[in-house]
Amino acid sequence: MFGIHDLGLFVISGLLLNMAPGPDSLLIVSRSAAQGWRSGSAAALGIGSGTLVHIFAAALGLSTLLATSAMAFTVVKYIGAAYLLYMGCTLLLSRASQPAISQPLQTLAYRAVFLQGFFCNLLNPKVALFFLAFVPQFISNDSPSKALAFILLGCIFNANGMLWCHFLAISSAKISQRIQISGAFSSWMNRAIGAIFISFGIKLALFSRS
Repeated sequence: MFGIHDLGLFVISGLLLNMAPGPDSLLIVSRSAAQGWRSGSAAALGIGSGTLVHIFAAALGLSTLLATSAMAFTVVKYIGAAYLLYMGCTLLLSRASQPAISQPLQTLAYRAVFLQGFFCNLLNPKVALFFLAFVPQFISNDSPSKALAFILLGCIFNANGMLWCHFLAISSAKISQRIQISGAFSSWMNRAIGAIFISFGIKLALFSRS
């Protein structure tokens, strides 16, 4: 259909790629541990929404701008890096508010968690470059509608990603329920997660297309 080939390989490869650890996965795990699986699910849905923007932007040719324009790529890259650094610094400077709590992060409204996931994904130009490099490999050169084929494959990739993300949310929440976290450990966890977000931000800032 639409010139798509090796769909099974695409699904398996996409699932493995979604399972690779990154800032999206870390956000889901941390929010699930903080507020339960619903918060992790809100983060996952935000991430999925950001991915949809990348998919349609790539299909419409907008993501090509990031691949060809050094200025556009640099602007988006540094905005995304700054957002990750902000999230990391916020966690590094936070403190456990009680001597004994079971949540490592402060409570946020689901809408705020959704937006965290959305911007965490949307402001990462590496995602746009990934779709431009990965998805076309499974579309034939003589496809009657490359844009529709791209959108279909992108939606399949995103659906697989949502399955994995919600598995992360549920499993992380269940694990956190079984562990009694002290205030000191919670504070340490905040700092550890914050440091990881900062490392992702620095890595993104130093990332080059070449």
